[in-house]
Order: sequence, then C-alpha cells, then structure tokens
Amino acid sequence: MAKTLYVGNLPWSATPEELTEYFGQYGNVVSSRIITDRETGRSRGFGFVEVEDDDAERLAEELNGKDYNGRALTVNEARPRQL
Repeated sequence: MAKTLYVGNLPWSATPEELTEYFGQYGNVVSSRIITDRETGRSRGFGFVEVEDDDAERLAEELNGKDYNGRALTVNEARPRQL
C-alpha cells in the first residue's frame, strides 16, 4: 500500500522527476505529480508524492519546513478530495 503526501510551496520550476529524486533520498517513492493550471499549463506551486505506507509519517515530519530550492516545503498527509 501507499499513502499520498501533499507538498506545498514548491518553486514554479519544480518537476515531478525532481520531486521523486528529492523524496527518494528519504524513503521509497511510488510516484509524484505537480498540479498545473488548466488554462496556462503553469505549475500551481503544489503537488503530491505517493510513498510507501511505512515511510509516509516519517517523511512528512522530516521534510515539512525543509528547504527545497530556496523555499520551505509544506508537507503533510493528503486529505481526500472534496467534491
């Protein structure tokens, strides 16, 4: 099983590959994605990283507030989408 982490305050230039590489230093990453604006295709400054269940809580604690390309990340367990 895997859990999804919300990752906020990302630099506009961040890519899913960079997120996978960065989070991979701390645990097993299943996948990652950056959320983009539908009209412009530009990053909205946040994304999601799917990690192994065993690593999720530890990663959220370790990486929340950590510097990533000059920005302090906001990392926590993603909540279900509200409809």
